[in-house]
Order: sequence, then C-alpha cells, then structure tokens
Amino acid sequence: MAYSWQDRGVSSEPEETQPIPADADRERYGVLVDLIQKYRAAYYNDDAPLASDAEFDVLYTELETLEALHPELITNDSPTQTVGGEASVAFAAVDHLARMYSLEDVFSLEELEAWLRKAEASVQKQHGLAPKWLTELKIDGLAVNLLYRDGVLVRAATRGDGFTGEDITHNVATIKDIPQRLHGTGFPAEVEIRGEVFIASKDFAELNEKMVAAGKAPFANPRNSAAGSLRQKDPAETAKRPLSMYVHGIGAREGLETTSQSETYAQLMEWGMPTSPYFKVLDTLEEVLEFIAHYGEHRHDLIHEIDGIVVKVDDFATQRALGNTSRVPRWAVAYKYPPEEVHTKLLDIRVNVGRTGRVTPYAVMEPVKVAGSTVEMATLHNQDVVKAKGVLIGDVVVLRKAGDVIPEIVGPVVALRTGDEYEFVMPTHCPSCGTELAPAKEGDIDIRCPNAKSCPVQLTERVAHLAGRGGFDIEALGYEAAAALTNGAGPDPAEHDGVIAPSGPGVITSEAQIFQLAESYPDPALREALAGVTVWREIRAKGAGTGKFQLVPYFYTKATAKKPSVPSKTTEKLFKELDKAMSQPLWRVLVALSIRHVGPTASRALATRYGTMDAIRTALKTEDAREQLANVDGVGAIIADALIEWFAVDWHLEIVDAWAAAGVVMADAVDESTPRTLEGLTIVVTGTLPNFSRDEAKEAIITRGGKASGSVSKNTSYVVAGENAGTKLDKAESLGLKVLDEEGFARLLAEGPAVEESSTENLGE
Repeated sequence: MAYSWQDRGVSSEPEETQPIPADADRERYGVLVDLIQKYRAAYYNDDAPLASDAEFDVLYTELETLEALHPELITNDSPTQTVGGEASVAFAAVDHLARMYSLEDVFSLEELEAWLRKAEASVQKQHGLAPKWLTELKIDGLAVNLLYRDGVLVRAATRGDGFTGEDITHNVATIKDIPQRLHGTGFPAEVEIRGEVFIASKDFAELNEKMVAAGKAPFANPRNSAAGSLRQKDPAETAKRPLSMYVHGIGAREGLETTSQSETYAQLMEWGMPTSPYFKVLDTLEEVLEFIAHYGEHRHDLIHEIDGIVVKVDDFATQRALGNTSRVPRWAVAYKYPPEEVHTKLLDIRVNVGRTGRVTPYAVMEPVKVAGSTVEMATLHNQDVVKAKGVLIGDVVVLRKAGDVIPEIVGPVVALRTGDEYEFVMPTHCPSCGTELAPAKEGDIDIRCPNAKSCPVQLTERVAHLAGRGGFDIEALGYEAAAALTNGAGPDPAEHDGVIAPSGPGVITSEAQIFQLAESYPDPALREALAGVTVWREIRAKGAGTGKFQLVPYFYTKATAKKPSVPSKTTEKLFKELDKAMSQPLWRVLVALSIRHVGPTASRALATRYGTMDAIRTALKTEDAREQLANVDGVGAIIADALIEWFAVDWHLEIVDAWAAAGVVMADAVDESTPRTLEGLTIVVTGTLPNFSRDEAKEAIITRGGKASGSVSKNTSYVVAGENAGTKLDKAESLGLKVLDEEGFARLLAEGPAVEESSTENLGE
C-alpha cells in the first residue's frame, strides 16, 4: 500500500520560543515514526524493502524537520536516535563488543561540501591541521561484524540495531573470502572486523542464468539476494550462493596499534582479510569531488553494485576527537548518487484496496531493468497524483529508481506519444465488492470503500496485517495464506489480464474467527474445509511466467496414487503459531485490530497507560474519553477520535470479544515490586552516565511512573546530567531547574522527589 505525506518548512525560531506541537504535528510525528520503523524492519530484517530510497529519505527528512520544530517530541527510540533494524527472531541475538553506527547521508554535492568544510574547520580548530579524507565506494550489500579471538573467527553477526545483531556465524563460514584464522601475527586477543557481504555483478548474472535454466524464478537484485543468502537456515544453501566480502573497519580493537583507517586496511590485508581495491586517501575537497564524479560515470563497470561514496577522516585520533552523535559518527559521511532513470511503456493503471478501504492506483509497465533489478510496477498514490504527473495509459514514461524495489514514475515522454494513449479513470465502485467509493470525510483526497466489514479484499488485508511483525507476528500467516483463508479462488486470472481476484466467502468471514481456528483444528469439518481451499498459481517455464494458471490446494498436499492429501507442514505450523500468538502483549493486540492511525507507537503508549483492554474500553465510556485519551503521551486528539469511532462499531467489538473468548491475553503483566516513585514527574537525561545507558535510564523512569523526555522546558521536573551534558544542562540552569548527577538520580529512583539536592552543587562548574 502506498503512503502520502506533505512537506513542511523548518522554523528559524530560537529553541526557547519554539511552539508547542499542534495535534496534527504530534499525530504526524507518530505516523512518521511508525512508517520509518516499518520500512527499516522490512529493509534490514526481511530483505524486502517496502519503500524506495527516495521515498524513505523524504519521510526521514520530514521527521527531522518536525523534531527541529518540536524537540520535546524526541524520544530515545526515535529513528533519528537509533540505527538500522533489529535482530530477527529467526537467529540468535548477539551483542556487539562495540556499537556499529550508521552513516549520515547527504544527497547533493552542495550538502557534501558543507559537511566536509564543517568537519575540516572542527579538525583545524582542535589540531591545527587539515584532515586527510579516506574516500571509498559504498557497497550495496549487508553489513556484517566478524569477531576474532586469538586470530580465530568465533562469531559473525549482522548489524541489527547497532548494539545487537543476528548470529550468522555458520553461514558466514561458507564464504571463501573470509579466513577462519587470521594470517601472520600481531593481532589483538579480541578484535571485531567489519565489512559488507555482497554478490559481485558478474556472479549475480551467472546465478540468475542458472536459476532460469533450472526452471526457477531469477533473483530481483544482488543486495537482497546476498542478504537472503546469509539468512538461510541451512548453511549448505548459503554455500551455493556466490557471496563475497570486503572489510572496511574495526570495532573493538584493544591492543591494535594502527593510527589511521588506511594503515588499518594495510594491516587487514596482511592478516588475509579481503579489502576493497576502490579507495584513496585524498587531501582536498576537490579531489573528493573528482573521485565521486569518476565512479558516478563508471559505477556499472565495477566488481559490485554501489549506492554512493563514503568519506571518512583517515586519522583515528581525529576521529575520536570528533566523536559520534547518538546515531552516526561525526567523522564520516555517505554521499548517495541521484536516483537512476530509464524509459518504459505504461501498459495500464490499476487499483488495489487496502485494509482501511483506501483505494490506491498503481502503474503496470513493460518490465525494465534499472539500478540492478527488473521493475514492472510502481505506486501512483492517488488520483490527484496521476493527474499531476500528466501520464496517460500507453505513454512512454520516465521511471526513477535508486537501487531499491519500489520505483517512481516521474512523468511522460510527451514527444513519443502516438495518439493512442488514453486517460486513467478512477473507478467509482470498489473492484472487490462493488460498493460505491467515497472519501472518508469531506476534504479527503483519498477515496475508500466504506464496506469495511464485508469487502473481501479489506478482510484479506486485515488478516494479513494482524499476523504481521507489528501485530501478532504469526510467521505462517502471510498474505497468500490470509487470502486463502478469507476468499475463494475466483475466476481464471488468464482471462483477466493476469489479475488474481478473490471470490468470497472463504473458511473464515471475519478476523473475529481467526483464533477459533486453532481451537477447531481437530474438527473434521474444518479439516474438510481447509482441504478444499485452492489458489491460482501461474505455470512457469524456465523461470518465466507463461500467462497460464492452475488451481492447486493451499493448506493440504496434492493427493497422488500413493499418498493421500494431508495438511502441509506450513499448515501445521500455522496452528501452532496461532496458539503462541494468543499470549502477545497488549500493544500488539491493539495494532492487530487495524484501527486507523493506531500503529506501534500509539499502541505502546496506550498499553503503558492502561495495561488492559478492559481498562481502555472503560476509559472510552467516560464523558471525558476524548480528552483523557488525547492527553496520553504519544496519542493525541486524532488518534483519540479514531479509537472512539472504532470502538463504537458493534462488529468491531465482536472481534475483541471473540479473541478474548478464544484465549487471547489482553492484559500486560505489571511488576508491582517496582515503586511508582516518579508518578507525574518529567525527567530529562543528558550526557553519559557510567552505570546507565540511555535506554536503561529511560526504562527506569517509565517503570516508576515518570515521563522520559528528550528536551528541556519549564515543565521539566529534573534534569539528570552526566559527562558531556552540553546545551541541555545550560538550558536547565538558565531555567532554574533541579539538576542531579548519577548518584542523585539513583536516589530519586529509589525515594522519589524527596531526593537531596546537594548532589547538584558541583554540576556545571
């Protein structure tokens, strides 16, 4: 499903007079956080991006703009304060010895020049010398951290969230480039070596040729193929993929005596580690720009795909002096090349229906290869976007893509029109159920199908959503399984332009029944119903679609002369997963209900505030329900209205009641042993505390009933200041706020506001 957003300007007001965020800004902030976290998870954990680089970057920039306008909204789990994805449940989680940071991205040469000049000025001020710039290619691969002890590879892990990644040691051991034992001598007792795993362009082409020859579908692009290869459960399967690796850094390095990045590369080569041939140590900005221009022209002549250039301060002492933000190092930057563009023919514009009824047009194009992958579809967001782009069905269009999966149509090539092109007309009735379409409310651009309860596609989308990672996380219930449960197979797609259309009803007619399936699974009637479920699958020949389809059983195996039809392994797994899903925390249940605007951020806030579904429903019945809900930190008026509206619908309440009756736990366990010493207090933690990480301090505050804020204001109760506290401490002192050191913070946690303020005496001196 596509998403739309609006650009916002950045206020130039000083911090003291920044406006309190309006409900619309607060709600937009929550939406942005949820979307960006969802897109990161899809990219880093699932190897299946949901948004283009350009689309993601626009969302991320909008989030930074909102945080600049309203710093009081910033929390420690904001995407601007965190790195990458999180460890997948499919592999064991392991902690890195030293954090793996992301890189700050810039998207124009002007931004890059400004960044380099600022860094250069900072270095000259501290050291009196201009820095040397190690400049190298940004490999389009998967970041991996290798841990060697006494020269022996003992662990390999993905980056994950920067602190914790996935243990992929056995799979990495199959990569020939990576030595199991370091060569030579002089390596530390324990060292983390970091780099990118990728599939070389030539190897990727040969791999796809073999896939097609074997009658299998080719891979979409090298990056996702490499990431997927490293996440194979069987290392023997990983070993079949032509994976390579180039190392580009060191994490934990105690005992390593190299003084620069380039010297470290030479050391890594002596140890037998694979290093990139594409790097130079440069003296000036002009040389960096020449490097960028050269590889921009030759990016398709290289060993591997790239998506930009990385520039690092070469000297380690200077790197340490510049330091890091909470998310990125101040001594390195990634310049991303502009998206690539190609021409292709727009064959059709069709629409799909989302779980909230939103009807979204999308483009169907002649397949074209761009940025390393073959593209044949692109989102068009809504009818106004189609009109604004001026595209006609049959046009040759400009397609823009930057090494990702979801591309963008820029516009038509008007000079190539023949006169046979024609306008797209947005349907007036739902393509799934035939209900007349309309905006949800006056002034909305998007149109929706109002038949939420009975529309076959909306039901399928909601069931797929409730099973997703943000909901109940039911691994065996993907979109195709959801469609198979909720709808009949429909007409032959070959007679409808290859479109697989539902034809309800299915085994279940409401998401209310989803958990009753697990209870009823032994029932012969249910098993008979599941055995009769079929889906359309395209017949393929040599890895390519033939345009012909056949009906195949979905939940059961196909009967043969020797073997009867039985439940598939996936079906057996589905019912085990349904049982496990019933004990998920309350916030996941709230996400799974498909309440408009209610994503993980708002759901966590509601679960923290109320603790049980019954408490939320009770709050909704009070006279001041809207005000009470809107005042929950992270909720706001728009979400409050959405909750009230959703829970006022009878068939929605039937879903909640049915899930509860089936055994879904709708209450979070509360640790009564932790005293609520900080009830009603707002606390800001700034600087470095020896015994608390940022997340640990935030958790300690929240579990004791307080609010952990990211900005200082007159409403702040206490500021906890550690080493390098900076401007937040200055502002706290200017406002006359109570400032605590770590010892005072510990007493505050234990005793509450009766803390001795003598612990603040020496701060700020």
